[in-house]
Amino acid sequence: MIYVPEKAVTKRASFAKEDVMQDYLDGLLKEPEDPADVTARTARLLEQAALDIATEEAGAPGPDVVTPAPVTPLPVIAPSLPEQTQFEQINQALQAVEAPPVIPARAHLKDQLEERFQALFFEVAGLTLAVPLITLGGIHKLDKISPLFGKPDWFKGVMLHREQKLNVVDTAIWVMPEKYDQNLAEKLNYQYLIMLSDSLWGLASDKLVNTVTLSKQEVKWREVTGKRPWLAGMVKDKMCALLDVSQLITMLNSGLGSQD
Repeated sequence: MIYVPEKAVTKRASFAKEDVMQDYLDGLLKEPEDPADVTARTARLLEQAALDIATEEAGAPGPDVVTPAPVTPLPVIAPSLPEQTQFEQINQALQAVEAPPVIPARAHLKDQLEERFQALFFEVAGLTLAVPLITLGGIHKLDKISPLFGKPDWFKGVMLHREQKLNVVDTAIWVMPEKYDQNLAEKLNYQYLIMLSDSLWGLASDKLVNTVTLSKQEVKWREVTGKRPWLAGMVKDKMCALLDVSQLITMLNSGLGSQD
């Protein structure tokens, strides 16, 4: 279910500037010493990242995305095709991805992946996130969402899809609650729902960036246990967070936010 927009076909992507995002993501990989300090530092870094991205999209040259030959080739979905045709091809592409071996749920994501693996990169409020394809349940065009009372603020509501009730996560609130305010909320333009494995949870996304084949050496893996189990590591060259979907699902099922 991988939709590759025109910007990805030209091998350009709006990844955040390295000098900004590396500090931010490096900080996430470590245990925070003082929650107040971490919140303030995160807010500053994300603000600078958003500014860099806006400058880049306005015409400043950005880094080329080097895409190695994929282990399991996926078709490029041409943006000129009708939307229904795009999503039909997306479904076929995802079915071709080999399922991972059965591994205990608490196993580290690094141990579940092959030496080379494919990942989908997507954006939320200017922040780029990545998810391994083998843990991706699909991508849907975001449709009418029905809010539910008594849920956490990051629970955006339920979206009906083929008689299934999909749980929509307001990803900006969940990932960076310390940065979320009315100004950021007005700038969000959620268009897609990134489904997590075979669960009914989906992450709202502004934009799909690209699919890239990575090696394990290209990821700075999270070594500290305890805090932020949803963060598997950082993709070094792209300066973005790699999500551990199984841990993320466990937290969402328990009603936990990213910092709980």
